[in-house]
Amino acid sequence: MTDTRRILGLHLGLLVLLFALQFVLPAYHHGNLARIMVLASYAIGYNVLFGYTGLLSLGHALFFAAGMYGLSLTLQHTGFTAAPALMAGLIAGIAVSAGLAVLALRTTGVAFMIVTLMFAQAGYLTILYFADYTRGDEGFVIQAAQRMLWGIDLSDPTNRYFAAFVLFAICLLTSLALVRAPFGRTLVAIRENEDRVTMLGYNTFAHKLGAMVISGTISAAAGATYGLLFGYAGASFASVQYSIFPLLWVLLGGAGTVLGPFIGTLFMFYLIDLSSGITTAYMLIAGVTLVLLTVFAPQGLIGELRHRVWRWLP
Repeated sequence: MTDTRRILGLHLGLLVLLFALQFVLPAYHHGNLARIMVLASYAIGYNVLFGYTGLLSLGHALFFAAGMYGLSLTLQHTGFTAAPALMAGLIAGIAVSAGLAVLALRTTGVAFMIVTLMFAQAGYLTILYFADYTRGDEGFVIQAAQRMLWGIDLSDPTNRYFAAFVLFAICLLTSLALVRAPFGRTLVAIRENEDRVTMLGYNTFAHKLGAMVISGTISAAAGATYGLLFGYAGASFASVQYSIFPLLWVLLGGAGTVLGPFIGTLFMFYLIDLSSGITTAYMLIAGVTLVLLTVFAPQGLIGELRHRVWRWLP
């Protein structure tokens, strides 16, 4: 069997499994998996920039919040339905990521991290400052009547799961196609040795700009979908905490692997969920587990699997 068939078989098999699970999972895990698929889509967006391009951003919550507030403010203040509001969230994500990319990509290394972090903090404070429109730290609930998309009620658990699955499938297959395309391979080359790529005649700034816009758009799509499916938009989603989460998920699952963001999100979500049922000091358990994984699996779960067993994993 060729590597291409193995890769397609593995990723399509995962999608078939996730689709089938909605018919057998109990209600609690059914809801959890829908949430995990949306958050994993966010991590996939982060992985495009960090895992494949090598740019460590600490401001991705800005893109997630741009999508979420682009959708929710449109619903709250314009009277538009969910479809144009969803489009507004995507446009907000594209505009914010392109604007930030033009400024932040003039820096490198630690300076890039600080610039992205500062812009994300500015976005967070902007949400708090315009509390008359955004309801500040309190946030607002998106009513069930506003969560109808083309006649489909997304407050219904079955419809919500299917919508989360569609988003995740699009993001996963887009990520897979991207890394196997010449554009994606150039991003990996930039991550490994940008000077050599420049010497070969590639426009590395344009490639990194493209990577940042793709990454921001996927993250904004996840933010808009999260608000639409779970009916809430709040300033906490724009805080630095939500910039650190996708970094942890990608590191745990395997940076620069297509399946790593999903595995990392799934692992982290259930690690905290299960340990919080055992003790109130659940963050201690989560912290120790994360340290052990970092020490014994430095390339992440899927990264180690690729290094040790399946070298054909993308």
